[in-house]
Amino acid sequence: MSKIFAVANQKGGVAKTTTSVNLAASLSATRNRVLLIDLDPQGNATMGSGVDKSELELTLYDALVDGVPFEKVVVTADEAGYDLLPSNSDLVAAEAQLFTMEEREFRLKSLLDEQSENYDYMIIDCPPSLNMLTINALVAAQGVLIPMQCEYYALEGLAALMDTIEKIAEHLNPELHIEGIIRTMYDPRNRLTIEVNRQLFQHFGDRVYRTVIPRNVRLAEAPSFGLPVIKYDKSSRGAISYLALAGEILRRSDQLSNETPTTQQG
Repeated sequence: MSKIFAVANQKGGVAKTTTSVNLAASLSATRNRVLLIDLDPQGNATMGSGVDKSELELTLYDALVDGVPFEKVVVTADEAGYDLLPSNSDLVAAEAQLFTMEEREFRLKSLLDEQSENYDYMIIDCPPSLNMLTINALVAAQGVLIPMQCEYYALEGLAALMDTIEKIAEHLNPELHIEGIIRTMYDPRNRLTIEVNRQLFQHFGDRVYRTVIPRNVRLAEAPSFGLPVIKYDKSSRGAISYLALAGEILRRSDQLSNETPTTQQG
């Protein structure tokens, strides 16, 4: 059975796509079978995986809306090391069309459930808003990975996301829980970073990953080459950090999956 994680945050600019791409590559580098799902119409995860979104004949849109089989949509991101359900701006239209469909919240879940024996991990890169696409991701996932910066408005945005997760768990997906919080673009020299960091551990304890993702030039450069950072510069601080995060997730996800949903959501 696959472990399915939605990488989500309703606040933009928190390294959500960077985390999705580099975590997928890092999990793949540790000999896991990985599928990355680009659920953002911007298609940045697709481009960051070395796939040209403008040349795609079929995308995730076709699978969600028209029922095109998974096998016809999935592509292999050879250099990145994982399979990809790619997206481009066509996915914008899916938002409106899904509203008219039966079982609209479960379209992505149905697609991924059919592949549960083929992958160890599925990583969903969500759009930076709460819409029908994000709801599909949260219904399909077991756990939510929340990337966030340690900045002034971060905790406010986190509270809103937690409320959304709680409602989805209550009404649509009782398995859903917060898998972990990832501190991104981390700068320990910043006094505000230290204060937000303290509050995070105070409120969320062990759900905050010990690994932090620093600001890193190589990490910022890698997407323009269509590569995860471990393929662009494996010795960079960004690459080392995402490999460490993958290791921490591998160790902790098994432990969390053995807990009751009540414990996970509490």
